[in-house]
Amino acid sequence: MNIERERPMSKFLVVDPEKCNGCRKCEMVCSVKHRGISNPALSRIRVIQWEEEGFHLPMHCQHCQNPPCMAVCPRKAIYRDEELDRVLVDYDLCIGCKMCVSACPFGVMQFNEERGQTFKCDLCDGDPQCVRFCEPKAIDYVETVKMEMDRMRAAALRCAAPKRRRAA
Repeated sequence: MNIERERPMSKFLVVDPEKCNGCRKCEMVCSVKHRGISNPALSRIRVIQWEEEGFHLPMHCQHCQNPPCMAVCPRKAIYRDEELDRVLVDYDLCIGCKMCVSACPFGVMQFNEERGQTFKCDLCDGDPQCVRFCEPKAIDYVETVKMEMDRMRAAALRCAAPKRRRAA
């Protein structure tokens, strides 16, 4: 009997800005997980805050289907991990040219001056710590199918547009 192993369903991070209270705990746990120090500047998730409006938006890598960061990398240091359907950086190949930082349409590719390399969300190898520690449950890690991704992103942009106009 030939039993093929079924590929796990794709998962991605979803943010509900209505629930985010701007505590930035997600940034802290991310930097502790990846660098061993609580420093939001070393976090792979960034909370963009509009204080006067009371609006907070955690921003993270979208693990794009056709990632601009991957397309511009001259060393092919950015690649797709098919197992978790995520985009990763091979730090042994990264030369720190920052082309990926410029190419990211979401502005979430970061650069570590000390190490001379870029860094981004890696979904904590399938157990995102930002999700585990977000007390208001503003961040979730949910299953999806690729066909629905474009539709969900479009809906998210429509929901965020009025808030961005108010913030401007």
